[in-house]
Amino acid sequence: MEAKKRVEIITKWIDEYCKSMPFVPKALVVGISGGIDSSVVSTLCALTGRKTIVLSMPIRQIKSQHDLSVKHGDWLSSKFNNIDFNLVELENIFNSFKETLNKFNNEHGLANSRARIRMATLYQVAASNSGIVVGTGNKVEDFGVGFYTKYGDGGVDISPIADCTKTQVWEMGKHLGVSEDIINAEPTDGLWEDGRSDSKQLGMTYQDLEKAMKNKNDPNYKKYLKIREKNLHKMNPIPVCKFDNETT
Repeated sequence: MEAKKRVEIITKWIDEYCKSMPFVPKALVVGISGGIDSSVVSTLCALTGRKTIVLSMPIRQIKSQHDLSVKHGDWLSSKFNNIDFNLVELENIFNSFKETLNKFNNEHGLANSRARIRMATLYQVAASNSGIVVGTGNKVEDFGVGFYTKYGDGGVDISPIADCTKTQVWEMGKHLGVSEDIINAEPTDGLWEDGRSDSKQLGMTYQDLEKAMKNKNDPNYKKYLKIREKNLHKMNPIPVCKFDNETT
């Protein structure tokens, strides 16, 4: 399917979902990182014509990543009159959180805490605007290898591009006119102070992951399964202790 058609389908889907809700949301709330996924999703939301609140939420961010985030927010604001772009500095909150929990210091935990602080911020903004939080995860991340933070960037109301591969997201980005700097940037979750890339964390590029997901005979298939297996706890429903056939 060509990018133009995919964009039309997703934009209509977002709008129809809003219409189907018991209360029609007054705003779509999206966090932008300067990456291709959030850039595409925020643009798709803007195309619905609905009020779209876009937040850049730096926490000890690598300057180049933050600059791309602001660049995209400014571009959206200049292109659409329904965009409300906000820069929300969360570093002080994160520093206080880290200091308060200094007894439980853990690098990976603190990286995930950045995503969870941002999630809480998005929901606060959504609540104050009778809005919903729009997710930015793609098919490879969300349903392929579970490369996201549980109750962080995984905590959303709707996921417009969760059935799109990274390649398809890049294609939509080009069609939508997203900055070439964002399209060509090395993918990163932006949760680490050393700015490590997604491919470094995963041990595979998104292109290789896509090939492995589609073909069991791919040389990287077993590697893909190993990455997926350790993250299934995020993708599967929360385990529930059930009492079957209990009458009282």
